[in-house]
Amino acid sequence: MTREVQITFDCADPRGLGAFWAEVLGYQMQPPPQGFDTWEAALEAWGVPRDQWNSRWAILPPDGNGPRVFFQRVPEGKSAKNRVHLDVRVAVGQSGDERMATFEVEAARLAELGATRAYRVEPDGRMELGFLSMLDPEGNEFCLD
Repeated sequence: MTREVQITFDCADPRGLGAFWAEVLGYQMQPPPQGFDTWEAALEAWGVPRDQWNSRWAILPPDGNGPRVFFQRVPEGKSAKNRVHLDVRVAVGQSGDERMATFEVEAARLAELGATRAYRVEPDGRMELGFLSMLDPEGNEFCLD
């Protein structure tokens, strides 16, 4: 039996956080259903109250190769460290200074989109290759790896 994985974020602003992660991952907004030019047109036609239009959002990989990422509005804010997080692999095959420089360039780009740098772990020449820990605009941890 084939299974697919969807990654789901609980958040305060599904559309905003979805736009951030679409930029991080190179994804795109999930297109509106067939017969509608926009999501707004679909939601209006379905009678969804305007205050619920930003209650859900989804992004997809443009080539269909990867999981759908879903964002759902929840009433409570983030209160503790994530037990699961995403590693965004931007330096595959790189090592040492080149790897860490790639992280710095990407961290600067993501900061312009609303991410916050948390901390940097240096390569140790043994098992640790180095990574950069970040927070998305709603405080969810992720790593540049």
